[in-house]
Amino acid sequence: MARYSQYGNSLVERRTMLRGSLGAAALVGLQACASATRLAQTSAAPPPPAPGKTASLVPIRVTPDQLIDLKCCLRPLRAAGPNLGNEMVRDTLVIHNYGHGGSGWSLSWGSADVAIGKALTALPKEIAVIGCGIIGLTTAVLAQQYGLKVTIYSRDTIQRSRSFRASGSFTPGSRIALAEPAGPAFGDLWEQMARFSWKAFRTCLGLPGKPVEFADNYALSDTPPQRRVWTPNPAITDSYATKGVPLQHSEFAHLDERIRDIVPQSVALSDEENPFNVAYATRTSQMHFNFSSYAHMLLTEFFGRGGQYVMRDFATPAQFADLKEKVVIHCTGYAARDLMKDTTVIPVRGQTGWLVPQPEANYGVRYKNVILLSKADGVVVQSNISNPDMGDMLGVGNSMELANRADTEAALKIIAPIFAPPVRRAGA
Repeated sequence: MARYSQYGNSLVERRTMLRGSLGAAALVGLQACASATRLAQTSAAPPPPAPGKTASLVPIRVTPDQLIDLKCCLRPLRAAGPNLGNEMVRDTLVIHNYGHGGSGWSLSWGSADVAIGKALTALPKEIAVIGCGIIGLTTAVLAQQYGLKVTIYSRDTIQRSRSFRASGSFTPGSRIALAEPAGPAFGDLWEQMARFSWKAFRTCLGLPGKPVEFADNYALSDTPPQRRVWTPNPAITDSYATKGVPLQHSEFAHLDERIRDIVPQSVALSDEENPFNVAYATRTSQMHFNFSSYAHMLLTEFFGRGGQYVMRDFATPAQFADLKEKVVIHCTGYAARDLMKDTTVIPVRGQTGWLVPQPEANYGVRYKNVILLSKADGVVVQSNISNPDMGDMLGVGNSMELANRADTEAALKIIAPIFAPPVRRAGA
């Protein structure tokens, strides 16, 4: 018996997702870094869809043999939101830029702009950036665009940072802060950063290697979809204020509505439009980042503008003052908890599985607390099946960075049936 049998019948039969045959793929693009050679393979295109029906979607291969990597990151949730304050360390001005929760990639440009604005008040000609994750590298490149000479000091480049273990979607409100410690004014700052970042990312669309792109995302359900409202649980009397960690989802700041006017919203699909083996589906367009080509783009610009990289670790912030640069932007992410003794930074564990890249299936799905997103650098698998009622609380306070393959394989088994032949709603 084939090892895929637990997921259904033959691969071709169980992955026929539309009314009619999938046919051959129209174009299979094998995309690598921006400088890599592009290959293409063509075959007969499927017929155009009938009016009112969606175009064919190539099924995502979700068998365990496609699993090529497991990653685990620690999102640096800071209760009051990112630290963008500044202080003097002897004769050195230090501006902080860390603690972005699950929003580091999404807010990187806007957060960098705030930090650099503070640095420019000292009228420097050169600055140092501490850290080379997505926040540090973006800050360095934007500082160069403002005309500054920049040296990055870090023990690792971005490819070895925690940033490279993320999922890579535009989620600027993900675990960004706790509402009470952040205070009512934080929403304005968050919106400023989110809008600045959104515009910056849009300048990366269409570039070689697709560092930034959009894809359709489908939220699937066996029952009519309902918007979930997270209300405080009166049985839980403790909170971040008493325990030092949030204890329920309602403690988080929820700010996404503030940028609803620029971010695509979901629309419900009719039964005729729904190509999946579930009764209900909604679709939206979501921005995501392809790590390899995005990092290549930033590093190429950084070094092309004369940037310098120095491999160095820091034991205390007092060592910042030993640098030749007298303006320093500190961007060490979760490491700031120990370096700065900032115990308001809370680890939020997140695991991703990565399947073989499937560029012919350029979309994402969410079903039963499992998320798939097909990107140029692989198909991301995320799972919340262990406790679907936790919401933002999933992984909070967990600093374990070792991945568990069994969790990802269980998620693949749960989501595989949606790629079987489509079903109809009762009475349709």
